[in-house]
Amino acid sequence: MHLPEQGSLLRIFIGEADHHAGRPLYEWLVLQAREQGLAVATVLRGLMGFGANTRQIHTFKIEALSEDLPIVVEIVDTEEKLEKFLDLTAAHIPNGLVTMEKVAVKFYRAEGKK
Repeated sequence: MHLPEQGSLLRIFIGEADHHAGRPLYEWLVLQAREQGLAVATVLRGLMGFGANTRQIHTFKIEALSEDLPIVVEIVDTEEKLEKFLDLTAAHIPNGLVTMEKVAVKFYRAEGKK
């Protein structure tokens, strides 16, 4: 797969407790991204955060351990493919924030390929 130098980064901010179809929402989103043939997807688990649904701080600290830590799903591909992906998945994201920004792709390669 080839990515152009001008790509886009889709960020989906959700909570660890968010689910879809019996599985964590972040997992479902990554599986959908792979099924749609997108270039790369990564899930990041936050140590601390809050969002639109609650102003309560969710943290990984032992004294206030949250069961709903922040999750960020990052997906990189072309803007057109990411817009199509978002059209298919947005209705299944009940809470959160979605952003998209242009990125400069320096390289995208698999092991042993140049």
